[in-house]
Amino acid sequence: MTPEAGLTTETSAPYNGFAMPVNDQAIVGAIRRQEERLARDPSSLAFAQLADLYRKAGRPHAAVALCRDGLARYPHYTTARLILAKALAADEQLAAALVELNAILAVSPRDVQCHQLAAEIHRRLGRIDEAVNHLEAAADLDPEDRESRALLSLLRAAAPPSGEAAGLARLLLDDTFATVAFGSLCLEQGCVEEAAQVFSRIVRKDPDHQEARDRLESALRARQRRKG
Repeated sequence: MTPEAGLTTETSAPYNGFAMPVNDQAIVGAIRRQEERLARDPSSLAFAQLADLYRKAGRPHAAVALCRDGLARYPHYTTARLILAKALAADEQLAAALVELNAILAVSPRDVQCHQLAAEIHRRLGRIDEAVNHLEAAADLDPEDRESRALLSLLRAAAPPSGEAAGLARLLLDDTFATVAFGSLCLEQGCVEEAAQVFSRIVRKDPDHQEARDRLESALRARQRRKG
């Protein structure tokens, strides 16, 4: 049995930062079963699946500890390393998460999930251009990855050709409106994609602008909720 066998993880949707409620009976039951399985066989690869369940249940500390312990025994278990990166990201340990993702990409440069998560982490750190690079890689590797393509349209610096922008889109091309106040107004009015574009322009110019970074994430979460 290879380390990758028998474990199912997300294969297309990028990590979105949301955890399942801890009172969800399905996940509580799944955690209990995996804990019992691991107790019977401490050397089992079930540690990875249990760690992923901990992460989804909003227990990133437990997920990180379990992954690190398991990876000490199975250092080439790529799936477990990706779960570790997700748990670290959920725990706001963004730099540590990037270390794990870079380790995976060094040996598996075509790993779409890694590019998706790396894009999110770079974005959260204010590195918009690096995020775009990873989104482009994900979109190129998976033509069905509509989410990466949609995010690219919001984060890319390129403006539409002259004469194609109209109304609010035209305002978004004017640096006069690349302000937190205007972006916040867009967000309040439900124009979440336009707000994301405004905040990403601000962050691209000033990666340390914490308020703009936070508002960008708020706009993207609002967009995700709208999609359902």
